[in-house]
Amino acid sequence: MSFVLHKNGGLEYMTAENIAVRHAFTTRRGGKSRGIYSSLNLKIHSDDDREAVRENYAIICRELGTRPERLVFSKQVHSDTVRVVTEKDCHRELFSEVPYEADALVTAEKDLPLVIFVADCIPILLWDPLTPAAGAVHAGWRGTVRNIAGKAVSEMCRSFGSKPDNIRAAVGQGISFCCFETGDEVPEALRALLGAEAEDYISPKGEGKHMVDLKGANRLLLEKSGLLPENIEVSRECTACGSDKYWSHRATRGLRGVNGAFIII
Repeated sequence: MSFVLHKNGGLEYMTAENIAVRHAFTTRRGGKSRGIYSSLNLKIHSDDDREAVRENYAIICRELGTRPERLVFSKQVHSDTVRVVTEKDCHRELFSEVPYEADALVTAEKDLPLVIFVADCIPILLWDPLTPAAGAVHAGWRGTVRNIAGKAVSEMCRSFGSKPDNIRAAVGQGISFCCFETGDEVPEALRALLGAEAEDYISPKGEGKHMVDLKGANRLLLEKSGLLPENIEVSRECTACGSDKYWSHRATRGLRGVNGAFIII
């Protein structure tokens, strides 16, 4: 099994076997939120109870051996922006505005937790054990067709001297081929990026509808960035199919919290 379920009390989260530093792909289980946000909601800007959200962060941070004021995250806008972060980027007040936009974070600093948020988009964690360095990537379809995963790898190499064949990647739980139905815009953008190779990740349904495999496309993009195939783990779990376990934008029609992906060197 490439991904492992961990349980501690009510908390449930996943880890990838190929990443040997502290990390987690959270589920919606084990928090204090109620109602449509039940129970481990990490969505900060919502009408969820703030004290419940604070406790949700405290729960996962205790599990990972860190503190909420140490977390580094960004304002995600479905871009291809990769930000190199340091301790000065720690988000010391949970509910304050993040002063920058980025959909991938990379660092070579130890004990600096990187966090990205998803609710069907694809979370990708990167780890170079030799530099060492780490990255966290939010890859929705717009980020995928802009090759944000490959750009995060390139930034690790440029900024920290990582080598692609040393980097491990975990493509986590997100909407899968079975549930990601789109119009023409997504296949067209994927073909513009990958050419004929895109066809392996597109299945036409007729009347301008298609099924698209974002996880598979991101795996290919990571391989094209120089990662060895054996160093890439891809989750089989679909957030839309498994919306009882994971937050899914599609399954809840937008009435939902968010999952988090954390990594700490």
